[in-house]
Amino acid sequence: MIFPDKLQILRKNNALTQEELAEKLGVSRQAVAKWEAGQAYPDIANLIQISDLMNVSVDYLVKDRDCAVNISSTQPTDLEELIAFRLEANKNTYAAKINEVESTRYTSHDFGYESGDYKYHDTYVGGEKFAGEEAIWEKDIAVYAMNYMGRVLDDRFSGDFLKEALLHADKNMPYRGPEMYKSGEFTYRCRVTGDFAWFQGFEEIYLDDKKVYECVFHGGLMK
Repeated sequence: MIFPDKLQILRKNNALTQEELAEKLGVSRQAVAKWEAGQAYPDIANLIQISDLMNVSVDYLVKDRDCAVNISSTQPTDLEELIAFRLEANKNTYAAKINEVESTRYTSHDFGYESGDYKYHDTYVGGEKFAGEEAIWEKDIAVYAMNYMGRVLDDRFSGDFLKEALLHADKNMPYRGPEMYKSGEFTYRCRVTGDFAWFQGFEEIYLDDKKVYECVFHGGLMK
């Protein structure tokens, strides 16, 4: 994950436009746009401002890091199992249009799934603008959670395409959907910074070159 991607993700997760971020940093919107496009790089004073504003280290901002999960034989097998269960639950709830359960909050939409020692629950409110949370318990102890908020930007958005894209998540990108998925005129894109223990990201759907949907999310392991 390179600096332009990190900056864009951090900005969107803090609900800031390029203009708003530029104002807070005392620079032009064009400067922020160039940083996010990889056409220029902020000086050290701006990097310090960004790190303070976004609550991340300068070291994190300037060092490249792969956002994908890379599980090796040296990592705990329980993390592999947890990620595998999250993907299994993903294929057996909202994205697959099955296992809807009783609402836990007023007018909420809820989905549940269990397998072995693990339990998964996803709950959200809203429609064209929505917010929700998914969580996983192991032996009735919370071990993982993710919050998300999104909105539909165009009437031509397809909820079925979003569900189809989410079904293509894999162990390298187990947060929402894959880095990119395309079907017909629709394209899904997902970017994440961090790892499964602590991450934030956003997903977007384009119809040709028009963005019709966006969603920001963040989550990680419980302790």
